[in-house]
Amino acid sequence: MASLAIDSAWLPSPSESLCRSLNVCVEEANPADILPALEAPMSSVSDNCNIPKPPPLPSKVRMRTKYSKRPLECSLVPKETKNTWDKLFKEGYGVDVCIITKDKSCVLAHSNILSIASPVLSNILSRSKVKHGMRYIKIPGVPHDAIFMFIRFLYSSCYEEEELRKFVLHLLVLSHSYSVLPLKRVCICLLEQGWLTRENVIDVLQLAKNCDAPRLAFICVRMIVKDFKSISSTEGWKVMKRANPALEQELVESVVEADSRKQERQRKMEEKKVYLQLYEAMEALLHICKDGCRTIGPRDKVLKGSQVTCNFPACKGLETLVRHFSNCKTRVPGGCVHCKRMWQLLELHSRMCNEPDSCKVPLCRHFKEKMQQQSKKDETKWKLLVSKVIAAKNAVGSFSSRRSCLS
Repeated sequence: MASLAIDSAWLPSPSESLCRSLNVCVEEANPADILPALEAPMSSVSDNCNIPKPPPLPSKVRMRTKYSKRPLECSLVPKETKNTWDKLFKEGYGVDVCIITKDKSCVLAHSNILSIASPVLSNILSRSKVKHGMRYIKIPGVPHDAIFMFIRFLYSSCYEEEELRKFVLHLLVLSHSYSVLPLKRVCICLLEQGWLTRENVIDVLQLAKNCDAPRLAFICVRMIVKDFKSISSTEGWKVMKRANPALEQELVESVVEADSRKQERQRKMEEKKVYLQLYEAMEALLHICKDGCRTIGPRDKVLKGSQVTCNFPACKGLETLVRHFSNCKTRVPGGCVHCKRMWQLLELHSRMCNEPDSCKVPLCRHFKEKMQQQSKKDETKWKLLVSKVIAAKNAVGSFSSRRSCLS
């Protein structure tokens, strides 16, 4: 028996084995605190040889997880627990509260549970009078089945999905009025996940504003703006127009603002497209004057009759413009529309060119010298144009690089 007592002292305790199985963080112990407890009086050398060596000191282990800074929470509720609370509500054992509904029927409950689940109900129950061991409170304007679901949720958080869909608007109002946030989150989540229709979106929007559900209200407004023509002809819109003209004005302004933003986005997209085309024209112009393309090229280079397809998208149209510019008899800025465009492209290139001395594009140095004689107004316009062309080029470059990285 004594040997058993000595051997059991070296066995790990149940708490230690549980900690190891759960990977619990074990801090390193202080050797000064542990060694005296392991030391024993030594009578002789022979006794010392028979004493087994103590196990090594525990090492310092730290478990690092992605959510190590968050507090550990246990939200798992067994099904049996929910069934117990649900059974307590349905059987009504020891009830002391009678909730009178719209149709004069009654839903029985326990005052302690209602007080814990809802601070508003707790306040109401504290002021209600007790008659024959029962407290009587009223919840008017709500169907009996909706109140039954509401009180049942306070007990066990249980509900039937079909019944919830049927009374979701009533339950949203009840959960907000009586400060039952878990049920309010359930109702909002259900409404956000595809339950909104053209017929009920106006009603849901008004409830969302009254029940402090900003995300749900935003989703409703976005849906109304997207399908304004159909929703504005529904019965809900007509009722809202008579009862709440301020909300109607707000929604109309949202539609106008969304339409303005859409037009502005389209205008900017078209503007960027033009600037990108100008940049491509600059690249094609430099390509034609430096390397030559098809039948047009620099004077010091002889082009072959057959050439591969050009990689510059603006090259073909620019060749036609260059050919016209070289043969046009008018060729005066402001005289010919096509020549005027060519003059502008040449000046734009000159303003974007960083090597005017070695550049093979015609009139590059001429326009560089001309810049010094221009007015500040014209200079500002050209600088703005150059900056936007370069910005369009950089935007396309960054987008293509991101696509290449993703692929």
